[in-house]
Amino acid sequence: MPEPRRVAAAGLDLAYRELGAGRPTLVLHGGGPGCAAWTDFAPVAEALAPGRRLIFLDLPQFGESPVPVIGEPVFGYHAGQVLAVLDRLGLAEVDLVCQSFGGSVALRLAALAPNRVGRIVATGSAPTPPDGGVTGPAIRDAYYGGDGPSEAKMAELIGAHEFHDRARVPAETVRARYRASVRPEYLAVATDTAARGAPEDLAGLLPRVDRPVLLLWGAGDPFAGPSYALGLTRLLPRADLHVLARTSHHPQQERPRAYAAAVRAFLDR
Repeated sequence: MPEPRRVAAAGLDLAYRELGAGRPTLVLHGGGPGCAAWTDFAPVAEALAPGRRLIFLDLPQFGESPVPVIGEPVFGYHAGQVLAVLDRLGLAEVDLVCQSFGGSVALRLAALAPNRVGRIVATGSAPTPPDGGVTGPAIRDAYYGGDGPSEAKMAELIGAHEFHDRARVPAETVRARYRASVRPEYLAVATDTAARGAPEDLAGLLPRVDRPVLLLWGAGDPFAGPSYALGLTRLLPRADLHVLARTSHHPQQERPRAYAAAVRAFLDR
C-alpha cells in the first residue's frame, strides 16, 4: 500500500495516496460506511498504474480525511473540494476512475470545470435519484443502529449489497472498512443526514458533461441496476455502458482483471 499523504485544499487537510507515474488519474471512492479510495480500488491499482499517476483521494468525511459538517448540496461541495485539490497539486487536467458516490462527484466536477476533466469512469453511480432499490441511508442506519457497528455487520453489509458472491468478500476489506467506519469524528456524522450535505439531483447538469464517460456496471447492482445506467446514457452526451456479469456494486473488487481491462481500454483510446 502506498504511504498516506496530505494536501491542504479549501481549508481541509485531505488524505491521499499515489501510485505510478504518467497521466494524472484521480481515483474516488464510494459513499458506504468505511469507504476510502485505496480500500475500494486496491485490487485494480497495479493493473491501472502503468503510464498513469494514480491519486487515491479520500473526500471529506471519508477514509483518513477530516470530517466537517457539510451544509450545502453534497455533490457540488465535494466537486469544489476536488477542484481545490487539483489546483493545489498543480494538475491542469485529470482522468477520473470512480466508485458510486465518487462518480457523481466526478460528473458534477465535469459540469463545474469541464476544462479540468478528461475521461470519466463511473461505477454504480447515481447522479439522479433511482426508482426503487436499496438506499444508502437505509443501509447506513441499519449498520449504525441496534448494538452499533461491528466487523460482523460490516461483512454482512458488503456481502449483501456490494458483492455478487459474498464468499469472495476479503477479510482485509472488512477490517479496513470497519476501522474507518468507527473513527470517533466519523461516528458524530455517520447517520446525521443534515451534516452529510443536502441531496442533489444532477439531471439538469448531465447534458452539459461533454466528456467521454464509461458507465461500468455490475449486472446485479442492487442500488441502481443496468437499466438505470442505460437511462444515464440518454442524458450524458458521450457516455457508453459496459456491464460485468457476476458482479454487484463493487465489480472492481469481484472481477478485478475484467474491470481493469475495460478501464484501460477506455482511458487509453
